[in-house]
Amino acid sequence: MSDLQNLYQELILDHSRTPHGYGLRAEVAAQSHQLNPTCGDEITLQVHRGADGAVEALAWEGHGCAISQASASLLAELAEGLSVEELELRIAAFREAMRSRGTIAPDEELLGDAAALGGVSKYVARVKCAMLAWVAAEDALTRA
Repeated sequence: MSDLQNLYQELILDHSRTPHGYGLRAEVAAQSHQLNPTCGDEITLQVHRGADGAVEALAWEGHGCAISQASASLLAELAEGLSVEELELRIAAFREAMRSRGTIAPDEELLGDAAALGGVSKYVARVKCAMLAWVAAEDALTRA
């Protein structure tokens, strides 16, 4: 395993152990619950927006594998301060990379640390795990 792969693996494990944005908030927000029926991973994600309409925070709770939990954490970290349009752009870019089966490298400039999940795209069964929070965010935005 290369040094870069080791670094990415550590980043994913760190985010799954100490997740960013974990814990739902009491105040009303756009919310979505998603379940991966293949493996049982699930997530409830809230999109909290500030007065200017930008994403103030993503709050979430869920359980599942390290990939699904790290992906939710990485998305929560990435989303803070973005406009809805910027977040939608990043969701689309992440989806494109995940569906590529390893042929499209995630854009690190656009996706930040979430690009570390790029290797998951080679494993079709794990793509749903990585996409779970991103699908929840996309769904929550349609409810906002």
